[in-house]
This record gives sequence, C-alpha cells and structure tokens, in this order.
Amino acid sequence: MRDLKLPDQRHPEKAHRPDQAQPKKPAWIRVKAPGGAGYNETRKIMRDHKLSTVCEEAGCPNVGECWSQGHATMMIMGEICTRGCTFCNVATGRPDALDPFEPGRVADAVAKLGLKHVVITSVDRDDVEDGGAEHFAQTIRAVRRRSPGTTIEILTPDFLRCGPEALETVVAARPDVFNHNLETVPGLYPSVRPGARYFHSLRLLQRVKELDPSIFTKSGIMVGLGEDRQGVLQVMDDMRSADVDFLTIGQYLQPTPKHHRVDRFVTPEEFAAYEKAAFGKGFLMVSASPLTRSSYHAGDDFARLRDARNARLGLA
Repeated sequence: MRDLKLPDQRHPEKAHRPDQAQPKKPAWIRVKAPGGAGYNETRKIMRDHKLSTVCEEAGCPNVGECWSQGHATMMIMGEICTRGCTFCNVATGRPDALDPFEPGRVADAVAKLGLKHVVITSVDRDDVEDGGAEHFAQTIRAVRRRSPGTTIEILTPDFLRCGPEALETVVAARPDVFNHNLETVPGLYPSVRPGARYFHSLRLLQRVKELDPSIFTKSGIMVGLGEDRQGVLQVMDDMRSADVDFLTIGQYLQPTPKHHRVDRFVTPEEFAAYEKAAFGKGFLMVSASPLTRSSYHAGDDFARLRDARNARLGLA
C-alpha cells in the first residue's frame, strides 16, 4: 500500500533527483503554526466529508490563517496528480477513478462552512478523456443548488490532451471566476512545469473570455525560481493580451530537498513594484506579496475585482 506521507512514495518521479539546498527563509516569509478552534473545525468538516484540500496537499503556508476563518480550497478528483511539476508538493502517480458523489460532498461542506466565496481546484487528470471537465461542471452545479448565494472560483488544469469541448463544458457551468495559473515564465517551463505548454495555457485563458466575457479570468505566477524582472513583465503583457482580469504573484517555497531549488527570496519592495506595474498594464485586480497564493483572501479579492469592473464600466 502506497503511503503518501513518505516523500519517496509521494513523489516517486523525484526520488532520483539530487537534493537541492533549502535556504533559510527571511523574516517576511515566516508564519505561525496552524491551530485553534476555527482551524480544527474546518479540518473536521473536511475529514467528515472525505475531501482533499490544496491547502494541505500543496503545503500552503497560509493554511493556519485561512482555516481559522473557515476558508478552505477544495481539491477535487482525488489527491494524486498525473503530472510531476518540479515545484509542486501534490502527490504524483496513477489516480483512482473519479468519485461521482464528490460534487455533492463538496456542496455540503461549502454550506456547512457558510462560505460566501469558494475556491475549487483539482489535480491534473490526464488519464480521463475530458480531463475532469464534466466533474468540475457537476461540482459547480451542486454548489449552486446547495448555496445559491455563494460565488464560485475554480482553479483548473490546462486540459492539454482534451478537445475544445472540455473547456466549453466547464465554462457552460458558469463559475464566477475561472483561474488557471501560468506558474512561471516560458523559459523555465522545461525545468519547472515540463508537462505543460505556456502558450496553450495562455490560449486557454483567452478562450474562456471568448466563450463567456462575463466570467472573470485569473492567473498567477511564482517568483524566486530563476526568472528575471523583464520575464515577469512580459508574462504580464501576455496575460493582458489574453484579457486576464486578475493577476497573483507569490514567492516560490521549496516543499522538499527533491523539489526545484529556490533561486532567491524576492523582497516585499520588489513585490510592491510588480503590483504597481501590473495595475499600470490594466489588470482589474492584482495581489503580489511573498505569501500570495491563488486562493489567499480570494473572497475579499473577488469583491474588489467586481467593484473594479463596475467602476470601469461606469456602474459603480
């Protein structure tokens, strides 16, 4: 029986890699250990509903803060990914079959947590013909039925090996926000995200807007992987050319010595400069800080995103 708590079994594709030095984190990266009544209640609801969260599986540094407020990012379609990105702590391998009852459990958990805004993500499922698109759509519809007042943000795979109908299925379910992360600059894809294609991911985001302009689009990158400032600014331009509304930029943190090394820790001042540049390029919403993650403060950010679009349209 495979034990996903053991690094060699969690990441068999990385077991042969040499260890990469893990530099000491600067003061602006450190966070409190998770705990407290709110955290424990959120954890209990996740366990009772047999749900995975990217908060735990990806080792998010903000899990203590978010879970103490009842905010958890649901990770559907299992806890084993078919990809082996060198930055990611989600387990890699052959996943189990999709669980047809999972959408209902997600919807029930959202209702019990009383979420006004929920983020739903997934592992990559290259083993499934539609990449899990219909499963995403079923989950969106289940949450809509159970909690009609909750806004829904999805963070999807790239559907690289699927026909165009896969993305169309997800968009037709009408999430409020469609997020797909580019993760890094194109030159680092072979070493950071080898199973993906930069311009395919960019086109995916553009296609969402073509299918339904009312859906907000969102994407994010990590810095500290070896990119330079000009590369980050070019990614911003590429995203804007694809009409992406919301950009997130956060510091890459190395999950284990077998993962991609941290090239450097980007300072808070540099993040502030990136944020200023991104707003100058026309993004409706930007979140750029060392601890920014795709779903960090997503509910508050969604409200600001909606207000920004209304203001631009003269509806505020």
